[in-house]
Amino acid sequence: MKLTIFAATGGIGRHLLEQAIAAGHDVTAVVRNPQKLSGEAVRIVAADLAAADPAALESAVDGADAILSGLGPRSNSEAGVAARGTRAIVAAMQATDVRRIVVVSAAPIGTVPSPGRPTPPKHDPGDGFFMRHLGAPLTKAALRKHYADLALMEDILHESGLDWTISRPPKLTDKQLTATYRVAYGQNLRGGWSIPRADVAHHMLRVLEQPETIKQIIGIAR
Repeated sequence: MKLTIFAATGGIGRHLLEQAIAAGHDVTAVVRNPQKLSGEAVRIVAADLAAADPAALESAVDGADAILSGLGPRSNSEAGVAARGTRAIVAAMQATDVRRIVVVSAAPIGTVPSPGRPTPPKHDPGDGFFMRHLGAPLTKAALRKHYADLALMEDILHESGLDWTISRPPKLTDKQLTATYRVAYGQNLRGGWSIPRADVAHHMLRVLEQPETIKQIIGIAR
């Protein structure tokens, strides 16, 4: 499969890249700093998604079977990069007739208001008592700008007309790949506190073979 991976040197993007290469896919990696990928047998496109060149992005996605994005703010100071970058990726896909995209979001986003969903539910149906009344409110307060960015990113995909899948993991860890995790359509997972980044990448690649995941939001956790 011909894949284009955005944010390919990030926490999840690096795992996407390694696993896609290991699986024999033809990979284009879109990164801000190409020097971080010296030695990998991939096509590299340099692009800063905070202020992307449309021609560079169209070149990166043209002819791809699917797009994978690990793009997201690493802190509140980077809030906005997910929405801006995803909007640019969507425009490049629409210009080149590429339809399939899989992105990573975050577990709390189902209850975060956005322009496209100004009155979300107060609680995610998959969250237990602790997450509903303590965990989720504290996390959303600490990462308010971060989550607003991801919620807007999800709006952009909903309105794009593309064949998207959104992965919503809880706390990400750097533990090794297990390939053993739970998933749920449209909600979080009860007791799902964390998941390795490698497992999120594994699932993002897996859904490319699952047409039933198109236009679905998927909760994922150990």
